[in-house]
Amino acid sequence: MWNDRDVKAWRVYRFGEPNEVLQLEEVPDPSTGPGEILVRVDALTLNFNDVDGVRGRYRTVSPPLPYTPGMEVLGMVEAAGDGAEAWIGKRVVTVPTGAFGGYAELAVCMASMTFEMPPVDQLPNAPAAAIYFPFHLSWLALHERGKLQSGETVLIHAAAGGVGSAAIQLAVLAGAKVIATAGSEKKLELCRSLGAEVAINYSETDFVESVLDVTDGRGVDVAFDSVGGDVTTKTFNCMAFNGRHLLVGFASGIEFEDQGIVPRPVLFGNFSLCGVCHAYADDPIELKRAVNFNFPSHADGVRLHTAILELVLDGKLRPVVGEETEFDGLPAALQRMADRQTTGRTVVHITGA
Repeated sequence: MWNDRDVKAWRVYRFGEPNEVLQLEEVPDPSTGPGEILVRVDALTLNFNDVDGVRGRYRTVSPPLPYTPGMEVLGMVEAAGDGAEAWIGKRVVTVPTGAFGGYAELAVCMASMTFEMPPVDQLPNAPAAAIYFPFHLSWLALHERGKLQSGETVLIHAAAGGVGSAAIQLAVLAGAKVIATAGSEKKLELCRSLGAEVAINYSETDFVESVLDVTDGRGVDVAFDSVGGDVTTKTFNCMAFNGRHLLVGFASGIEFEDQGIVPRPVLFGNFSLCGVCHAYADDPIELKRAVNFNFPSHADGVRLHTAILELVLDGKLRPVVGEETEFDGLPAALQRMADRQTTGRTVVHITGA
């Protein structure tokens, strides 16, 4: 059932660059189905997957045109479908149903991907909006998949971004030595401020040679790779014996997904390739049988989220917000992300809070 009010949303009618194809318009207020919640969005954060979606390059999230992008929001739950009524009235971070629809004043979201946030006086909107994806994904990668141990060495690519900046902090907190890569001196300074012991400008230096130099030729125990492409295959040469290469994403180009990986370097490198996908399921076993995906349960996510929030509120972790903008500035901000001009997370405020 549709309500009789309209809400503002950024829409895409054709694929292209964000500042060219995003259009602000009024759309009907949506309703919720079973297991869904309706969130009054206070702030949203931009993700590189949104860029790929707007460009028509993201197969995982590929709704028919026209559609509203946006896969991560912060706000108050106004209504809920069957089975999700307990969320009403709570401040949450969450993922819109289908991982799109977040660039709007109201968003229908999945209860299975929803987590409660403390009141705004304890955690203002900007840092609250910036926590979810980077810290959940980095924790899952480093601790669950990478089994990171104190004293080990971690190579983190794209380390000045939202995910990379979270990964640096979690690795340092775990007692690891961090080698970070980024593309400018400004970004390297950020990496160092977060605890990276070594920061490499990949646009000026062969990061493989630099990594081998600083590890006395041994290589790294863990590689956190959200870039893909040539960065992934070059990183194979950085891996130590029994190392764990974490495949976290394909920011260099989603087409890397179709190229395949030659097994010989992995075989002779004696290291492990670990896939990492951030998502939660109400019933992981049912999901496995249906589509052969392995996702943690929402209960697992709640335990992780609770641990992260405690560290943030204690000042031991901080979400890095590189830019804040109002709702009308969203296309330009997403374009800056597409052009690799951003650091940390870009937060878009809708209510001005």
